[in-house]
Amino acid sequence: INLICFSIQSKPQPSTASDQPTMTTIPAPLITGTIIYIALGCIMILGVFGSLATGFLGKDSAAIANIVVTIATFAMWLFWVCAWLHQWHPLIKPIYEE
Repeated sequence: INLICFSIQSKPQPSTASDQPTMTTIPAPLITGTIIYIALGCIMILGVFGSLATGFLGKDSAAIANIVVTIATFAMWLFWVCAWLHQWHPLIKPIYEE
């Protein structure tokens, strides 16, 4: 069984014959998507704080909304990561017959 572990490399690796990323590097689209989801979650939490400041939400409702926004953002990110990783390295490869 081959386990895949991702880590951010602190030292640049010597260049190889091909510039293909190794299995230990985190792919750029994964980092970009994660940053986008973090930004969206922060924007939504700022919206909850804005609603609390304007009096649209009460203190208890704003506390619940913060938890809901955090859990929903994480769940959507996790679903996106699973879908992205499934397309990046598919487990089943189609066999084409001619």
